[in-house]
Amino acid sequence: MVYYLIALIVFLVDQGTKYLIATRLELAEQIPVIKDFFIITSHRNQGAAFGILQGQQWFFFLITVIVVAGIVWYLNKARATRKLLPTALALVLGGAVGNFLDRLLNGEVVDFLMFNFGSYTFPIFNVADSCIVVGVALIILDTLRDMKSGDEITEVKETKEVKEGNE
Repeated sequence: MVYYLIALIVFLVDQGTKYLIATRLELAEQIPVIKDFFIITSHRNQGAAFGILQGQQWFFFLITVIVVAGIVWYLNKARATRKLLPTALALVLGGAVGNFLDRLLNGEVVDFLMFNFGSYTFPIFNVADSCIVVGVALIILDTLRDMKSGDEITEVKETKEVKEGNE
């Protein structure tokens, strides 16, 4: 249950920050936070990460429904024996649902975090995007950790099978 709470918190923070940006800033308005390096801005994105696949709303709806269903299924399966993986999945789940709701209601996602590295501007993103990226990084870390200690994975599976057989 705690993992769904994490996903809910991610979703609420994401939606709250997007609401503030959409209602308080004009489109393309900018507020420098750290000179030209970090700027809060009001931007809309009809595509995926980094602005790819612009205008492909039905594709995003379909993929998001499949991904969310898969995450919920795997989260329920992994939460009994793992700690890091369910947390990572909860971050991805909250972010995916946050961006999905934007696309469903508005046909676009509100982005507002802008970073400049000299003359290069990193693609503008939001809280949901951040949580998805952190969640995916933690999934990769969990996978690498499991690959390194393969014996422990077998023990967990065997223990679970023995426990289920005794019930």
